[in-house]
Amino acid sequence: MINKCLFPAAGYGTRFLPATKAMPKEMLPIVNKPLIQYGVEEAMEAGCTGMAIVTGRGKRAIEDHFDISYELEHQISGTNKEQQLEGIRALMQNCSFSYTRQHEMKGLGHAIYTAQTLIGNEPFCVLLADDLCINQGGKGVLAQMVELYHKYRCCVVAIEEVAMEEVHKYGVILGQEMASGVYQVQDMVEKPKTEEAPSNLAVIGRYILTPDIFEVLKHTPPGKNNEIQITDALLQQAQEKLVLAYKFEGKRYDCGSVEGFIQATNDFYQLQR
Repeated sequence: MINKCLFPAAGYGTRFLPATKAMPKEMLPIVNKPLIQYGVEEAMEAGCTGMAIVTGRGKRAIEDHFDISYELEHQISGTNKEQQLEGIRALMQNCSFSYTRQHEMKGLGHAIYTAQTLIGNEPFCVLLADDLCINQGGKGVLAQMVELYHKYRCCVVAIEEVAMEEVHKYGVILGQEMASGVYQVQDMVEKPKTEEAPSNLAVIGRYILTPDIFEVLKHTPPGKNNEIQITDALLQQAQEKLVLAYKFEGKRYDCGSVEGFIQATNDFYQLQR
């Protein structure tokens, strides 16, 4: 079983300044819930109960959100406002939350390596909260990936097709389709130029990783943007063993961009009406 989900949440969220000057981007609300709560709900649906969060300076609001606010609880006790806390209460009752700090921003690979002390020697999920995913009427993206992991017992990344002019924003895979929507990774390039991209199959913020990834990351040199890239570590694994890419069912919103954030807000508001 996969019990833990890692949330890298140390980034600055500069595309949302000045809103993120004092507030973590993971706490930006889509309607009435912060991005990271949607992520934790998806992880719990997939069977994870241990939420490991990599934070940095100025991220205390995340810890406070997944904790009891005695003053607030007292103020709304016995009122109809209490029902608005039912979702977050359920998460707090069913999940444990642990935190560690990434002191330097050295890339996603470094953030994942920083979390080794929280994860230990077991397979785990990684969820980037600013990739908000929904699959109306079906299983969440992580739950779909966990099923795939149980079948193949290897690293799995979620992918979607993007326009070729957008590939420079993503890690991009080249793969051999071995089942419908399931690819064996043969190559993986971080943020390639359009003319150098191996395909238009882009990795989004959902991963399942085996614990040996930590040893690979330990020896992975800085790559694109002089950062330690999880893409480079996964490529090394793909050259030695099976790594899968999964074209998931559902829709992804890039809430790391203002346009994606606004679209998600509008769509989720319509869903809740």
